[in-house]
This record gives sequence, structure tokens and C-alpha cells, in this order.
Amino acid sequence: MTLGLDKGTNAHGHMGWVTVRCRVCGVYLSLTGQHPAYGRRFEVTYTCPNCAKDYGAYFCRADARSLKYTCPFCRGELIPATPILTESA
Repeated sequence: MTLGLDKGTNAHGHMGWVTVRCRVCGVYLSLTGQHPAYGRRFEVTYTCPNCAKDYGAYFCRADARSLKYTCPFCRGELIPATPILTESA
């Protein structure tokens, strides 16, 4: 096995594995909840479970709101794709 030789976009920690683009405005979104350019700012990425694999249907928060949380391809409901983390006191 050559796991130690993975370099570039094939490397396990590369951001290309978790970075997608919004289908409406084209902004880069991270599926981890943190924007790649802004560091620690939390953002929510919405997806259509039916169209995510076929069309790459990922949407930013502003476009999901303007679409009234419905998919423009299949008219299904958009759900959050990022993990919602809550802090317990």
C-alpha cells in the first residue's frame, strides 16, 4: 500500500474532498461547516438528497432562502448538509 505517497489532490487532508460550489451563485462551500477562506466562521450548506449525486445540488444559505428551501431541479426539500454542532454547558 502506498498511503504515505498520496500527494496533491489525492492526499487525505486536501480541502477538495469537502469543498463544493453553490449551484446558483458559484461561491465555494465547505461541507465541514467552516468556510475555506474565512477560517473559523460557521456556515450552513444546504443540499437536495435526491439531486446531490446527479447534479451536485449544493446551495449556500442565501440562495436556499431565496429558493424557499425547495430544490429547483426536483422541487424536493433542501436539508442542511453540514453537521450542526451544539455546545453543551
